[in-house]
Amino acid sequence: MTLMDGAKIAVETCMGVKKREVVLIITDPERRNIAEALYAASHDVGAKALMIQMQPRSRHGEEPPEIVAEAMKKADVIFAPTTYSLSHTQARKKANRAGARIATMPGITTDMMSNGGMTADFNKVARMMKRLSKILKNTKKVHITTELGTDLTLSTEGRKWIADDTGICHKKGSFTNLPAGEIFIAPKEGTANGVVVIDGAFQDKLDTPARVTIQDGMAVDIIRALKIRNMLDEVGKKGRNVAEFGIGMNPAAKIIGNVLEDEKKLGTIHIAFGDNSTYGGTVKCGVHIDGIVLKPTVVLDDKKTILKKGEMVE
Repeated sequence: MTLMDGAKIAVETCMGVKKREVVLIITDPERRNIAEALYAASHDVGAKALMIQMQPRSRHGEEPPEIVAEAMKKADVIFAPTTYSLSHTQARKKANRAGARIATMPGITTDMMSNGGMTADFNKVARMMKRLSKILKNTKKVHITTELGTDLTLSTEGRKWIADDTGICHKKGSFTNLPAGEIFIAPKEGTANGVVVIDGAFQDKLDTPARVTIQDGMAVDIIRALKIRNMLDEVGKKGRNVAEFGIGMNPAAKIIGNVLEDEKKLGTIHIAFGDNSTYGGTVKCGVHIDGIVLKPTVVLDDKKTILKKGEMVE
């Protein structure tokens, strides 16, 4: 599969772009080649394609320039192949409210467009996620452990699970992340307690695991991840909020040091810190950073095991 093949899948299959629709592609210099492929694929189906290149953001979740945010509200379809993610921004949320169908693609590479997570059998992924979604519904408590020392509990009571399953985004105002394949939730603020040992990736692929101690929903100690700690602290105390718990469901995804694909790897979980305001939480802070945990055991409400050392439990 080539870059252009991947772009056609994104445009025609994932987003269902139609003739005369306004397609906005937001990018930065490091992802311009992918943006140009999406532009060409959109043009080929008769859409009115536009491309905006901005300076890279400094972190995931940082808002785009105001002129970009305004343009997003005018589009029918938005692709965002950018270095840092626009998923957890108010600009993305407001564009969805205005009716745009949006696919964020933070950190996407040419290889990822033609291999890896984008090559999954998404019908199979959707079936797996449908089964798991039924189990997760109405769950109140999640307990995560690993052999490396993770021992974390958090409450999901009153919060909605979100399934980013097939990457099919044809409904007005819908949102996906490509490549797709995760189920996630914003845990109830102030309820996460324990330790998480992040051994997969923490923005970059890890050689040495990072250890985060969490009390009352906040990361109070972050060891062996100075870069991440500094990025979170740049926005103040809210940056240390436990923002997300997610489960990877894509069997083709790999740990490559790119959160777009890392967090989708089947059998992993991820804990994110910072902003959760765009998917059911209450914390706005302009940063969102995921840590990937390998081979976790996950128990729901102290009785139902759904993952055991990284293996899905039927």
